[in-house]
Amino acid sequence: MAVQLSLEETDVAPTTETGSGVLAFARDLAYLRLSIVNVIFYGDPTIGNGWVLIDTGLPTSKQSIIAAAEHRFGRNTRPSAIIMTHGHFDHAGSLEALARHWDVPVYAHPLEFPYLNGQASYPPADPLVGGGLMALLSPLFPRSPVNVEPWLTTLLADQTVPHMPEWRWLHTPGHAPGHVSLWREADRTLISGDAIVTTGQESVYDAIMQTPEMHGPPRYFTPDWDEAEQSVKLLAALEPELVISGHGQPVSGPSMRNRLHELAMNFRNIAVPEGRPYTSDPAKPGKRGNDVYR
Repeated sequence: MAVQLSLEETDVAPTTETGSGVLAFARDLAYLRLSIVNVIFYGDPTIGNGWVLIDTGLPTSKQSIIAAAEHRFGRNTRPSAIIMTHGHFDHAGSLEALARHWDVPVYAHPLEFPYLNGQASYPPADPLVGGGLMALLSPLFPRSPVNVEPWLTTLLADQTVPHMPEWRWLHTPGHAPGHVSLWREADRTLISGDAIVTTGQESVYDAIMQTPEMHGPPRYFTPDWDEAEQSVKLLAALEPELVISGHGQPVSGPSMRNRLHELAMNFRNIAVPEGRPYTSDPAKPGKRGNDVYR
């Protein structure tokens, strides 16, 4: 039976930038919570040498993101780039609108391109993974691709992250074929996307309350649990000091690392829904049957 790992109090206390909704949790990192999902701003506003947006929230998020960016970085600002951890609707919802508005490159892993250039839909959600109403409603969530082909650019093969010095991207598939996480070795900061999340996403109550917990990827939209497990083990081996995920609050310190290692070591019991189709028959890109990738 899957269980959640509660986190003890951590030492992350994000500072709210008055009037913007932006929460700064490091000198050059801040996030904006948009209902159930986070978008992340990289860049030090006191230096003014450019900034990067990581993910783009829901289809209704465009104006909130622009307003928050202008509050943090100045009027009429635009990012040097948009980096996509993956293309699910809650992370790429405003991508087309923002790419068109700012006319900036959009970087993603090449395995994620079909979902960002209009070619392919994600596999169907699994509403019976347990956990609550969010999971039950998941078949209603959009899974069709967005199309930002004019701006779409592949992440560099050397794993450096454009316009983010000292950072590298890590391929962390499972939740999506081209899912990536971002890692800065200097201060051991991890932007995990949905490879791990720090609040429950299957329940509406958990998604709203955002009680800090260590979870695997959202179950209803994870089609390959074997790859998801390997991705969690990769991230745990980094021994991060600070984690900001696509859902939930930033967490840090020994308690966070202990819970992350527990998740990695006992992933099958903690994260994986029992007896569901994707646990024994992962959905791979190009697979036929069961309406997968059609």
